[in-house]
Formats: sequence, C-alpha cells, structure tokens
Amino acid sequence: MTDRSVDALCIGNAIVDILAHAEDDFLVREGLVKGSMRLIDEAEAERLYGAMGPAVEMSGGCAGNTAAGVASLGARAAFIGKVGADSLGRTFRHDITAAGVRFTTGEIEGGPATARSMILVTPDGERTMNTYLGACQELTPDDIDEDVVAAAAITYLEGYLWDPPKAKQAFRKAATIAHGAGRRVALTLSDSFCVDRFRDEFIALIGDGTIDIVFANEAEIKALYQTADFDTALAAAREDCKLAAVTMGAEGSLALTRTESHHVPAAPVERIVDLTGAGDLYAAGFLTGLSRGYALADCAHLGSVCASEIIGHIGARAEARLADLAAQSGLAG
Repeated sequence: MTDRSVDALCIGNAIVDILAHAEDDFLVREGLVKGSMRLIDEAEAERLYGAMGPAVEMSGGCAGNTAAGVASLGARAAFIGKVGADSLGRTFRHDITAAGVRFTTGEIEGGPATARSMILVTPDGERTMNTYLGACQELTPDDIDEDVVAAAAITYLEGYLWDPPKAKQAFRKAATIAHGAGRRVALTLSDSFCVDRFRDEFIALIGDGTIDIVFANEAEIKALYQTADFDTALAAAREDCKLAAVTMGAEGSLALTRTESHHVPAAPVERIVDLTGAGDLYAAGFLTGLSRGYALADCAHLGSVCASEIIGHIGARAEARLADLAAQSGLAG
C-alpha cells in the first residue's frame, strides 16, 4: 500500500437505516422522545418496524455516512465496522462499496444480526432514532487493519461505538497505530446521551492526546463540560482540544484551536426535509478539507456545503455528487 493512500478512515457502527415519515402523534403513542436516539433489542426492532409506515432502507451509521461523504467529494475513504452474514449485511456492504468506500472487514457467521436503526422523520425534519446494534458491537482489535490505519491521513472514530469493551480496545489500537505513523485521530461525540455515559473517558482521551480533533454539536459540547452556557463550553473546548469543530444548526459552525476561532455560516438550503446525517456529512467535508490542507474556515465551509445537501432530502447519503457542489462553492480539491 502506498503512503497515505487513504484520506479518511472511518471506524464505527455498520448500521442499515430504515427511514419512514411519521406524525408527532405517532411518537407520542409510542412513548418516544422526539429527536432522541434509544437503543432497542431485536424484538422491539421487529415490533416497531411493523408499526411504522412505508420505509426506505439504506446503509447508514455515523461513520459510514461520513466515509460515503468523503468518497462523494472525490477523496479516498475507508471504513471499518462489523456486519452479520445476512441480507441487511449484504445491503450495507453493497451500498458503502458502491459509494466508493474501501470496506473489507469480515462479517460475523452465526452471530448477532446486522444492526439497523428505525428512523422516524417528523414533518419538521427532526429524526427520532431507534437502534438495534446487533453485529456492529462485535468489533474487536483484530478487525483493525494496521496498514490502512497507518496509510490514512485521519482516522475518525464514532463515539456511539465506545460502549463495547472490545470496541474501545479497537479504537485505542487504531489511535496508537495512527499516531505511530504521524497521522491524526478524530472523535465525534455522536450524541449528548453518549456523552453523558462516557464524559470522563472522552475528556481523558482528549487530555492525554489520543484524540487530536473533536466533532460535536452545541448540545454535545455543553454536555461534555456539564454546562448550560454555550460560551463556557466553547472556552473549555478551546483550552482542552487541539482542534474542535462545533456545529450550531442554522447558526453555522465554529472551528476552534487554542489560538484560532472561525465562525462559518450555514450553507443555504431551500427546504429542510430530514436532518438525519447532517453532522456526519459536515464531518465528511471538514475531514476532506483537512486532508487537502485547507484553512480551517474553508474546512468548515466545505462541511456546511455537504450538510446542506443532506438535509434537503430523506436519508443520510448524498443524492448529488458532493465534489460538484464543492466546486460550485469554490472549494475544488
């Protein structure tokens, strides 16, 4: 493998998204908290699938979405994650490979089923996720391809996969290999509930230098520093993080280091249809910009361009070629 043959390696949950439109009263009847993500077992996944309306199935997962976005930008992407030897596993592998992402992680024979997330999209574009993790939690250090990690400019870790002990070991192994090869490691905080479970561990990863780049939204960064004041959270992030990219929805995003701060407006979007994957595609743009040596403000701008495409339609995979949108915005690689 040639040196730096991968721009971004994304490691995370290999999940098939099952998306359906739903009215707010459906969420109320099901006792679901709008905009949240809850973990469910396989039986609940089957029950909810039977109750929800017509659905669309497509490969998803935060890190998988980011990898597909990187590839759509014309950069070199790879993904590490576990699927089962079943129809949804084949769907995931086909979709992510067809998107141009290198995915060679072996599947699980006779183990848990491939993960799936039932995503209910309300008329305001907000998404409520109900996720059965299944096979994706079986990631182990043996699944980490050392050659791919060493060749990747940036290894991007999904906070959602910090639950299983073996996955933690896999993350630490990947970070050690990446830093040994002079590469950078990024972590997305994924969800404020995820932050609540692993706050101390995430702060330790940032503090000891395991993580070079932190991706978060406004709620997640406030949860990390246990404050209701956004400015207080930003000040703490600026002190702790080598680089933080913080999204703020319609208010745009911030790229922060200990010496720099850049606020970049959100890219325009005609109509918000589905917010699923907005943060994942923002990360895809930002990571691609970093791998190309862009200034931080341009990295954030490219992230906003990608996020604006994804929220204009249902699903977390781009319908337009992101490289074309980047070129139209003056950000061709």
